[in-house]
Amino acid sequence: MELNGAHVVVTGGSRGIGAAMARELATKGATVTLVARSAGAISSLADELGGHAVPADLLDRSQVDELIPKIEAEIGDIDILINNAGLETTSFFHQVPTDEIRDLSVLNLETPMVLTRAALPGMLARNHGHFVFTSSLAGTGGFPGLTVYGATKAGLSNFVAGLRMELKDTNIHSTVVAPGPVDTQMWDNLEEASDFDAMLKRLRQFQLIPKKTPEYIAKHTVAAIESNRRHVRTPRRLATNGMLREAPTRITETILKGVTLGPKP
Repeated sequence: MELNGAHVVVTGGSRGIGAAMARELATKGATVTLVARSAGAISSLADELGGHAVPADLLDRSQVDELIPKIEAEIGDIDILINNAGLETTSFFHQVPTDEIRDLSVLNLETPMVLTRAALPGMLARNHGHFVFTSSLAGTGGFPGLTVYGATKAGLSNFVAGLRMELKDTNIHSTVVAPGPVDTQMWDNLEEASDFDAMLKRLRQFQLIPKKTPEYIAKHTVAAIESNRRHVRTPRRLATNGMLREAPTRITETILKGVTLGPKP
């Protein structure tokens, strides 16, 4: 996809991976609309990048329902939607409050699906668009301390697999970003929780958790959008996890090859 002149919406754009993606996209000539609860942070970044800021609480279903129509009406058609906003847990499951389970399920899984559903009709009408979903290595299998988080990310990845098959005869593409450790507050929280010292020590012994920067993830994500690539996976030494998770999807795609599915341009 051509990024110069494209209108990109980035949720969770106030910091971390979302902010890094916004900066990388802006260098490619894209107009970026940032969405997050932190109005001050996204306003400052939008000013820096010559973009737009739309404060919204994506745990509030009424605000989620209004977001895409508002952006389309006030700013313009959406070429790329990056579903990046998310929450995490770094506790054993029996310690996670029920409200936190519900919040993660809504923000990490329900909200991206609802926003995608809202943006899709416009993209279908123009037969042009791209969706990005920030998932996680934790969505490829179970990891202690990331039980709820990993479940939501696995659900997100499976959602995208079905959506991709439905849109295979259109010019609308999708990319799942599934990084391992990233130098953000989430990973800091996990490392600071002494309950997981033994697990992290074992993973480090096998050199399985090299930490990447948000800028590294952003650069590879933007390259994936430009080439309509399906996945961004890190670290490479654990790429097999993603490939094994993807195997049933590839089997289904092979079986359904040539079968008419979903909308037509």
